Amino acid sequence: MALSSAVDEGGRAFRPAGVNDQIGAADFERLAGLVTSHTGIKLPPAKQLMIEGRLRKRMRARNQPNLHAYCRFLFDQGGLESEITHLIDVVTTNKTDFFREPDHLHFMENRMVDALLSQTRPRPLLKVWSAASSNGAEAWSIAMVLEDIVRKRRNFSYAILGTDISTVVLEQARRAVYSVEAMEPVPADKRQRYVMESRDPALRGEVRIVPELRQRARFERMNLMDTQYPYDRDVDIIFLRNVLIYFEKADQEAVVARLVGHLRRGGYLVVGHSESMVVVDKSVRQVGPTVFQKS
Repeated sequence: MALSSAVDEGGRAFRPAGVNDQIGAADFERLAGLVTSHTGIKLPPAKQLMIEGRLRKRMRARNQPNLHAYCRFLFDQGGLESEITHLIDVVTTNKTDFFREPDHLHFMENRMVDALLSQTRPRPLLKVWSAASSNGAEAWSIAMVLEDIVRKRRNFSYAILGTDISTVVLEQARRAVYSVEAMEPVPADKRQRYVMESRDPALRGEVRIVPELRQRARFERMNLMDTQYPYDRDVDIIFLRNVLIYFEKADQEAVVARLVGHLRRGGYLVVGHSESMVVVDKSVRQVGPTVFQKS
């Protein structure tokens, strides 16, 4: 899960007229604080135009005439409790792609799986957690790689957990339906094996992940800022890529420590290529580019 750094083209030139259709400085500060406290993500003032554009969706859904009235609904009229999940959904953008940063998947295929299988009993179950799974592209990419290995070796099984704070992207991950264009980064052989085209002519622009992979994964809502995570503590591999850069340093360290606590000995934590300096937990050691192994 990551906040987009982009503002819609022409955003500055076409700011809607009228002060009531803008967020005041005090309200933006409260909104930014709310988002940071719930998600760890920082919203600097430069993001205000983007946030205003996105909150208009919720403004209309709540039948509020303008952003000023929407903020009053949130902060003065008790609307925040029922609105917080929707609010987080619209202000966070989940940017991800299939087979993004493929070096990590190659490392998993060529080194991690063998190392993990050598540590455990015959025919083990490998547990892999995509801890900021967004729309599921990362989890399904992982599944394709692992399924290829299983087909060749047949000496292990695997299960994938995907978690994210956004209910909107989790629903897409569960449906596992994507545009044909989204599949372009997927290697052709894997696309042939693990992606189904629709039989409905009206849906020819959409594809779906095959049932064999869908039964291997589940997706649940989880906030990385929670003090505890309700999942197993013998996970083999955790992917947490391109998320920590949006957190304050103290939150980065706390999230990493909590996730490492869910790894079994010898398990791996994978972060984004710009995040290697974020991982300072002494219970892991770096074994590859932004790949860490628990001692």
